[in-house]
Amino acid sequence: MKGIEVPGLDKAVSRLILGTSGLSTDPQAAFEMLDTFVELGGNTLDTAHLYNRGASERMIGKWMQARQNRDQITIVDKGGHHFVAEDGTHDASVKRVNAKEITRDLMESLERLQVEYIDVYVLHRDDTSVPVSELMDMLEEHIQAGRIKRAGVSNWSYGRIEEANRYADQKGYKRLVLNSPSFSLAKANEPRWPGTVYIDKDYENWHVRTQMPLFSWASQATGFFTGRFSPEVKTNADIVRVYYSQDNWERYRRAEALAKQKGSQYTPNHIALCYVLHQPFPTCAVIGPQTVAELRDCFTALQLSLSPDECKWLNLELNEER
Repeated sequence: MKGIEVPGLDKAVSRLILGTSGLSTDPQAAFEMLDTFVELGGNTLDTAHLYNRGASERMIGKWMQARQNRDQITIVDKGGHHFVAEDGTHDASVKRVNAKEITRDLMESLERLQVEYIDVYVLHRDDTSVPVSELMDMLEEHIQAGRIKRAGVSNWSYGRIEEANRYADQKGYKRLVLNSPSFSLAKANEPRWPGTVYIDKDYENWHVRTQMPLFSWASQATGFFTGRFSPEVKTNADIVRVYYSQDNWERYRRAEALAKQKGSQYTPNHIALCYVLHQPFPTCAVIGPQTVAELRDCFTALQLSLSPDECKWLNLELNEER
């Protein structure tokens, strides 16, 4: 699989990144998922201090120890998420985007993963009341100590990213090297969770201008293009709230039509995933398969290519039928 280059990393990052928020806590099932991902050509895992209350990081650590493959795997880990109660609900009012809490998350993640360093450490949320100087000073300290190679952010505005990198330049620090918002063919009506960022056209244009790598979460719009949903089926309140709109159903219709043109083996979900990977700036898609069969199906999208005009048509920027 052809990957993309990320500043500060010694190997290319696979275009499909295995998200581990739903990684099985059963070692046999988890190992099969991770082994298959590598077998298919993937080399990058997305995880977080928050996921499964640490179980995802521990499972990845056990797997890398068993396979002795740490040097072959790129780990993107995240910390600094807001408070999560025992029942799993999020309380966005409890901010944890500060040097003390993020450092604590990082040290615990290193221990869980059984590693000496994390390739890219990503701040999971933002708190604009915290100066970027505090965060960048902290990240640079961890880079210099060898605990992380580089840093990035998730769910930040591009204005804050620019502010942080200006400060890094002034101080001679390593810059933020990647951004991980949500980006998909289906456009969100509103955030699914408080504090999450779904990029708009202005944000896309910023990525075109800066060419900063974008690692998209919810890159397949949480299953919107799988065929499990329709305008009449409203059993999933979150999906209805976030993605149901006349424009998104038209995007679905166009993805379905284009899949038929490309070949019988392709589906709207393949087209939607391919769309994320065919942008005028570097992109990777974080995928969250629940089964090995779903994982293999995601890789089918890599057989496809989309022209700039096809991407514009899918996104309703061109109106003529194809």
